[in-house]
Amino acid sequence: MRTDIAEYLTTEEVAATLRTSPETVRYWRHIGKGPRSFKVGRRVLYAAVDVELFIAEARGVGA
Repeated sequence: MRTDIAEYLTTEEVAATLRTSPETVRYWRHIGKGPRSFKVGRRVLYAAVDVELFIAEARGVGA
């Protein structure tokens, strides 16, 4: 099973997508509010589908 690396976003890319600061995204991660994330070594990544789901839920149209 091969997954394209383009399907994953960094904290900075998530912040740009949500038009907020990386510090806000890090805070959300700390309090368990933001999109699901995972660590690979020291790098925090977000699956693009999880970011899309977070946006949909915030809009009230999510699952």
